[in-house]
Amino acid sequence: MFTGIIETTARVVGIEKENTNYHFTLEVPFADELAIDQSMAHDGCCLTVVRVERERRRYTVTAMDETMLKTNLGTWREGTEVNVERSMRMDGRFDGHIVQGHVDLTARCTRVVDDNGSWRFYFEYDASAAPSITVPKGSISINGVSLTVVDSQPGMFSVAIIPYTYQVTNFHNFREGTVVNIEFDVFGKYVQRLLEQYVQSGALKA
Repeated sequence: MFTGIIETTARVVGIEKENTNYHFTLEVPFADELAIDQSMAHDGCCLTVVRVERERRRYTVTAMDETMLKTNLGTWREGTEVNVERSMRMDGRFDGHIVQGHVDLTARCTRVVDDNGSWRFYFEYDASAAPSITVPKGSISINGVSLTVVDSQPGMFSVAIIPYTYQVTNFHNFREGTVVNIEFDVFGKYVQRLLEQYVQSGALKA
């Protein structure tokens, strides 16, 4: 489990394909603190550390075919900047919101607006591939970043980014057409599923 508060960005330094799996090697300042089998969120996607090179400040994670299909990991190249967060500690403050690291689908950035001190980012996604459960002032995770929804329509939403978030995450690399990972609010997903089951059972009219 994660909070959506990005610790830093890591840089992809190696990509190796083995059968249907991809092994990504990344460089990050706190690599010497990592351990094999540790879970980390990479652009919001939970991956397991399988190798650590402490002296080189590098570690490796593996993504299977299903992960590659549902996330933006297929767009990663050597040099790609990735948002990273280690799993949540239970002995500290809980900032952000509950992020599982289970990416629902990808979205595409359609517009970036400079609001004279902050930025508004607009995204579109395939509403038929996932429930449209964004709500104004609700939570959403974009590339692992816990954010508040501003505009909300079926298949479309926007978020506002302050300068600090813009600088310390890979949001400063986003352009029109950038593909990102999104994870809808877990509570919203459960409520949506329960309502669907009630409608299907006839206990509640659509």
